[in-house]
Amino acid sequence: MLKYLIGAAFFCIATAAVAQRSELGFGLGTFNYTGDLVKNYNFKYSRPAATVIYRSNINKIVSFRAALTGGKVEASEKPIDAFAAQRNASFDIFLLEGSMGIEYHFLNWKDGKVPMRFTPYLFGGLALFGISGNDTKPAEYSNVQMSVPFGGGFKYIVNPRWYVALEFGVRKTFFDYLDNVSDFKDQAQKNYRYGNPNDTDTYYFLGITLTRTFYDIPCPTNPYK
Repeated sequence: MLKYLIGAAFFCIATAAVAQRSELGFGLGTFNYTGDLVKNYNFKYSRPAATVIYRSNINKIVSFRAALTGGKVEASEKPIDAFAAQRNASFDIFLLEGSMGIEYHFLNWKDGKVPMRFTPYLFGGLALFGISGNDTKPAEYSNVQMSVPFGGGFKYIVNPRWYVALEFGVRKTFFDYLDNVSDFKDQAQKNYRYGNPNDTDTYYFLGITLTRTFYDIPCPTNPYK
């Protein structure tokens, strides 16, 4: 399923240069994670990530977006009890995500009558992600899963061609093996629960993107045809 979403995202990106008021760009940032090993967002576990993004500005307020984002997700146990201290787990994976969604801009920032160079925005959508690096699986699961990305950011117009955005996004998953820890029984202690199967994992992207805007200039037509 991931390849179909990524293919659709690349199709949108490939048509950016001819679409009216489209944006194409890239960004750099970090992935982070919360789950069975780390319960709260911790900058200590931020790892490098990068994204390629396409936007189609439907109107002055709403934009469609598609993105391909990849990077490392890594963390080690932050014990909260004796069982977690004994588990002492860690993981280090590569994650690739294809996503689509909608952005909503709060300010009428493209109004020619009241020009504004910035706006805060919210976004939401759907994504598929694939992971690699969990070589020893405690259970059978697919390396391709679905997530729900949502978050917000702040966008600034450098000039009519170039936009800069700072964005923070949450990726809520329906998957509990991002950290390779869930309802896993220790081989030496059959009743030892390794993780909470009712608390799924979450990953995050924090980054800065730079996009270039493309305008479709209509060609003149022959009125006598």
